[in-house]
Amino acid sequence: MNRIPSEIGYYLAGFVDGEGSFNLSLRKGEGYKYGWQIGPSFNVSQKDKTNLLLLQKFLRCGRIKVRKDGIHSFVVEDLESLKEKVIPFFEKFFFLSSKSKINFKIFKEVISLMSQKGHLRLEGLEKVLKLRENLNQGKGRTRKYSLKDVEILNKRKI
Repeated sequence: MNRIPSEIGYYLAGFVDGEGSFNLSLRKGEGYKYGWQIGPSFNVSQKDKTNLLLLQKFLRCGRIKVRKDGIHSFVVEDLESLKEKVIPFFEKFFFLSSKSKINFKIFKEVISLMSQKGHLRLEGLEKVLKLRENLNQGKGRTRKYSLKDVEILNKRKI
């Protein structure tokens, strides 16, 4: 973190503040404990990949994907990189918008819980899913699965 010039760090944080997102996907599958897997990710998408390459260089993790329509995405999905690189970067080079501050706080809490394997207990899974409900709220948010789709939690409440 100390090798990142402040002007670059804050520039990238501002860029991500407007264009990036922290996500928690929910995947259904028989091989997962309780039938569900949480997939954390940080991503930023742009047509011009210059800033994405800078993020990759300074965070020292992630990959850049290209869609058929020419949009590039910088994506970090592995838990260790999120915990050891992405989160410390945004703790040092913080967000200004309240939306990004809220989403980052929620994401950070989930990553902490997952790092301690808390999501592998039913109570922890429920906590993660409840936190996920408050992530990226607003216009345009779509989810394939939500908290109400997780049958094991619904049966537990009966």
